[in-house]
Amino acid sequence: MMPKKCVVVIDDSLGSRATLGSALKRLGFEVVGEGSSGSEAIRLAQKLKPDVLFLAVGLPDMDGLTAAAHVLETLPLPILILTSHLEPGLIQRAKEAGVMAYLLKPLREEELLPAIELAISRFEEFNALREENADLKRILEDRKLIERAKGILMEREKISEPQAFGRIQKASMNSRRSMAEIAQAILLSEAVAGRTQ
Repeated sequence: MMPKKCVVVIDDSLGSRATLGSALKRLGFEVVGEGSSGSEAIRLAQKLKPDVLFLAVGLPDMDGLTAAAHVLETLPLPILILTSHLEPGLIQRAKEAGVMAYLLKPLREEELLPAIELAISRFEEFNALREENADLKRILEDRKLIERAKGILMEREKISEPQAFGRIQKASMNSRRSMAEIAQAILLSEAVAGRTQ
């Protein structure tokens, strides 16, 4: 059996919080935390690390979208915004903050599960893309290092590009270090010798 997904609900309306909490429990979620302010949202998200965070827009200390942006800076998780108004400006801010869904009050229970599943799915896709992007960036940085190191070897040793690449590759295999680490060592030795700008 799948473990229950943990949810935190932040809404300054006690009635809305209770209604949403009951609906979530009926749908098989576990409400692990509740609050009524943006600062509580930030604190509970960091402390409880829920699978999903529900945030009302109208909170006494800061609006839900500001709280969402603060939470997402330190803890990426699917956030669903709750509001009684359908304002284009709010929707734009929700997109910019990284919110995964926008639900109108009063909530209809039959819309809740699809919205949560869609938010979780979008969030997982977004995370996968972000990780892929970070990997591609690292690969590009590594290639730049290797290119610079090849240039240094070609100049210093008066060898061809394939020979320089072969040397880096061989050193990488012999030392069980990545080619980027070998390239970094070549660049460092060149800097120590005072041969780089």
